[in-house]
Amino acid sequence: MRNPPTRLLLGPGPSPCYPQALDALAQPPVGHMDPYFLRAMDDLSAGLRKLFGTNNELTFAASGTGSAGMEMVLTNLVSPGDRVLVFAHGVFGGRMAELAQRLGGKVKIVSQEWGRPFEQATIISEVEDFRPAVTCLVHAETSTGVLQDLSHIGETIQNAGGLFVLDCVTSLGGLELKLDQWQVDAAFSGSQKCLSCPPGLAPVTFSSRAMAKRRSRMQAISSWYLDVELLSNYWGGDRAYHHTAPVNMVMALLASVEAVLEEGLVECFSRHKRTYHYMREMMGQRKLQFFVENESHRLPMLNTIRVDSKIDEKAHRQRLLEEFGIEVGGGLGPLAGQVWRVGLMGNGARESSVDALFQAWDALRL
Repeated sequence: MRNPPTRLLLGPGPSPCYPQALDALAQPPVGHMDPYFLRAMDDLSAGLRKLFGTNNELTFAASGTGSAGMEMVLTNLVSPGDRVLVFAHGVFGGRMAELAQRLGGKVKIVSQEWGRPFEQATIISEVEDFRPAVTCLVHAETSTGVLQDLSHIGETIQNAGGLFVLDCVTSLGGLELKLDQWQVDAAFSGSQKCLSCPPGLAPVTFSSRAMAKRRSRMQAISSWYLDVELLSNYWGGDRAYHHTAPVNMVMALLASVEAVLEEGLVECFSRHKRTYHYMREMMGQRKLQFFVENESHRLPMLNTIRVDSKIDEKAHRQRLLEEFGIEVGGGLGPLAGQVWRVGLMGNGARESSVDALFQAWDALRL
């Protein structure tokens, strides 16, 4: 038996788990075709629809982390030769572009300065000019802490004859999502962020338009494991066996989703914002600065804090972990050494988390 140390997970994920999720993991597994488990799958799909803000029939938890969700969505929807438009203002937009290129898409990348979202007018203009088969955006960019406004672009994407794909990895369960209203065709997330479940599952959702494109493909997709057409017959339809589902992980995610819904979506989202406001207050007392300058562009659940360039921030993060048991994330790409990424997600979005972090901060004399 191993005894892992107790950590307060305040990085970009995983987040502190809901106790209900850990309890579910500890239960004896049932079979992946057991009627009890099939009912639990239906309950999870229904709960995820509420969190995604969609009525999409095909909404489920893919086996794998959020990156597997990204790969599932794009592998099914991008055919060789398809025009793919990717808006990148951080690491994870760039990953979608790389994957689309590997799938044979004709990819156009529109880049934005890190720390700022795209103007919707810019997105609309690029879509109208390029007329892509698939347009990809990141709703909550985990590498920078930037929130992207999406309220007015879906209609333009549909009018151009394409599909709208959205990365919701850090926003699902922490911010209100309105995928149907925004006319998003496919989206993906991860279990370990605002849903406060261990990593290992990727909530995904596909619209009827997305499934029509999948079913009209001329070539078979390159992945059998991630083929959403095959999986749709397991998560619905005839309940046809596809692969052995991670039973206890599915039950754990169901427990987390039920915890969010029991709290109430409005209250859950408000709690994330209140915790962010409390952190902003604590930062102000210490004259600390956010990397994202415009407050309306900041994610309440993922905060990028500028760190003094004169200190060894990696060494201080290591001390924070070893001496205080608190994990935060460092900067990625051009932000390496310049910021700490502090996650206040799901069960970790509490004022007590902020208090613990800044007590340690003061002790380290940062």
